[in-house]
Amino acid sequence: MQTVSENTCFGGIQGVYSHSSKACGGDMTFGLFLPQEAKDGPVPVLWYLSGLTCTHENAMTKAGAQGWAAEQGIALVFPDTSPRGEGVANDEAYDLGQGAGFYVNATQDPWAPHFKMWDYIAEELPALITENFAIDGERQSITGHSMGGHGALTLAMGLAGRYRSVSAFAPICNPTASDWGRKQFTAYLGADESKWAAHDASTLMREVGFDGPVLVDTGTNDQFLDLLRPETLAEAAFARRQEGAIRMQKGYDHSYFFMSSFMEDHVSFHAEALYAG
Repeated sequence: MQTVSENTCFGGIQGVYSHSSKACGGDMTFGLFLPQEAKDGPVPVLWYLSGLTCTHENAMTKAGAQGWAAEQGIALVFPDTSPRGEGVANDEAYDLGQGAGFYVNATQDPWAPHFKMWDYIAEELPALITENFAIDGERQSITGHSMGGHGALTLAMGLAGRYRSVSAFAPICNPTASDWGRKQFTAYLGADESKWAAHDASTLMREVGFDGPVLVDTGTNDQFLDLLRPETLAEAAFARRQEGAIRMQKGYDHSYFFMSSFMEDHVSFHAEALYAG
């Protein structure tokens, strides 16, 4: 692992690191904020998964999460959204290929050799950060935006017992019925739609739910509402009597201005779960 940069931030350290990834077959880069409490021992961690076209850097510099995480003594991990580099498959469209990993393990060519983002987020990167930093692997929560909100919800429901809480900003809630999903799942996972269900938050909510609190915020002025389909997640959550809140925030859109406006809510929500018990 190589240190790309480290900067003092709200009394802690905002670092950027690169490493060779076995899961993705090449070098990967991630951001990690460690609060000052990490100097004295392992701290709980909140994962932040970003959306289409983003790298590790977007949320790290725009979401305004570090100040609230510092108040709560929580670490933040900002992974990249896909493998990158020479020899990694790509597409001219912004919503497929590099920057658009969708947090799945691709099984189809030309994506399969590198696009193993589920394994990377679920297994490889957690092992790396708990081995090298003062991170308490028993206290993890997860959040994300748009494609990253989809990833946060599906990882939380797909990995029972891993995360104490899950939240999302404007998540893609029903990708199997959306152009933000059907296109990518066909490319990455193949035409057999039965293999897509494990990566659809609304389907997972109906079938398994989440053993903990859920918080989802979407703006009423989000320009991608028809692609996000938040109503499908809400219907599934209410049918299941899922603990949590699914909120529509008046006037907000899909931007980082929206996320930063409600970041305090989300970090405080996760802190309550991470420090419970």
